[in-house]
Amino acid sequence: MQHVILCAVGSAGDVHPILGLGRALQQRGCRITFLTAGYFKTQAEKAGFEFVDTLPNCDFHSMLNDPLIWHAVRGTRKVMELAVKPMLRTMYEAIEKHYDPRTTKVVASTLAFGARVAQEKLGIPLTTIHLSPALFRSQFEGPRLPKVWVHRGPAWFKRFQWYVADRFVIDPMITPWLNAFRGSLGLTPTQRIFKEWWNSPEQVLAFFPEWFAARQPDWPSQTKLVGFPLYSEEGLTEPSSGLVEFLQSGPKPIAFTPGSANLFGHQFFRVAAETCKQLGKRGILLTRFGEQIPHDLPPQVKHFEFAPFRWLLPQVEMLVHHGGVGSMSQAMAAGIPQIIMPMAFDQVDNAYRVEKLRVGGSVARERFEVPRLAAKISALLNNSNTLRQCTQIAERISHENALATACDTILEQKPSNRS
Repeated sequence: MQHVILCAVGSAGDVHPILGLGRALQQRGCRITFLTAGYFKTQAEKAGFEFVDTLPNCDFHSMLNDPLIWHAVRGTRKVMELAVKPMLRTMYEAIEKHYDPRTTKVVASTLAFGARVAQEKLGIPLTTIHLSPALFRSQFEGPRLPKVWVHRGPAWFKRFQWYVADRFVIDPMITPWLNAFRGSLGLTPTQRIFKEWWNSPEQVLAFFPEWFAARQPDWPSQTKLVGFPLYSEEGLTEPSSGLVEFLQSGPKPIAFTPGSANLFGHQFFRVAAETCKQLGKRGILLTRFGEQIPHDLPPQVKHFEFAPFRWLLPQVEMLVHHGGVGSMSQAMAAGIPQIIMPMAFDQVDNAYRVEKLRVGGSVARERFEVPRLAAKISALLNNSNTLRQCTQIAERISHENALATACDTILEQKPSNRS
């Protein structure tokens, strides 16, 4: 039996696609060992995976209770400090313990640095998964990133910006602790972490389609674009009876979420509720952290903790969200317009691509107010061209099966010859 170790670092938006991939590999007869934070233990064990908590000394809720996570520039440093660095050794040691060179392959999300070190030290066959095009830098069509202009100007200027970012921001943030750990294993120091190192030299899977973000000539040659994974706990978490009843009790509502890891959505939800009231629309406010929800919701707006998006979104009129690639792709698959309030990470780039495809719009965080949001919602829902384009994109996605393609690619990878 083939054994696949899956490694994931991040919020539910980062973990769900890896969870879905594990279920698809399991259906192919693979044994799955899942390495991530203990917050996701229940979902992994419901799926029948072996589970290893790689963040055992962390209260996940407390970790998220840091506003700097959502800072446009400083958010990456905070994620490195709170999640990536603490998981480095535990993930490496879990792989070393569970790895059998005769049967095992490792698949790791972008920030699972312990898996990348294990590949170098142990010679494991590794597949790196990147969920969004913002993770691929290019001197041709580069990503739109917060406060950075690497997508503009001539090629030399883009290369210069990336060099400055690597030399003075990214490497100083990561290499001291990464190279210290590498040195303890007898590995030489590395650098330019986001340029090349975090990519497996064997295989990189881009979990988005070519029509969404075309492959650039200077992307890693070992990259394969497989499409959107479109998984969010389907088959593991059932929608609440209250949500089912609410959906059946009236016209399609608008769904709102500021992200699964966001504990600072008070203003987002207040604006969402007031906008629904002003427009006479029904609304669904989605978060597992209910302390963010206003106490005086209008009667046509309800709070629910969670629902699998593949099930929920075809039953709503629109999705208003933070711009995570999972939420974005699920809205496109459902054929509904969307509005993005981007804050950090890949969200600005995702919002740009949604607008370019004409399936939605965006509202800057500092301008996320009732009049502006209400006007944007009305404009999109009354635009026949937008609705038509949403339907066409959904039809295109319906012919793709990213998880099946990813499984084929992973299982075709040759096992290691090292013992």
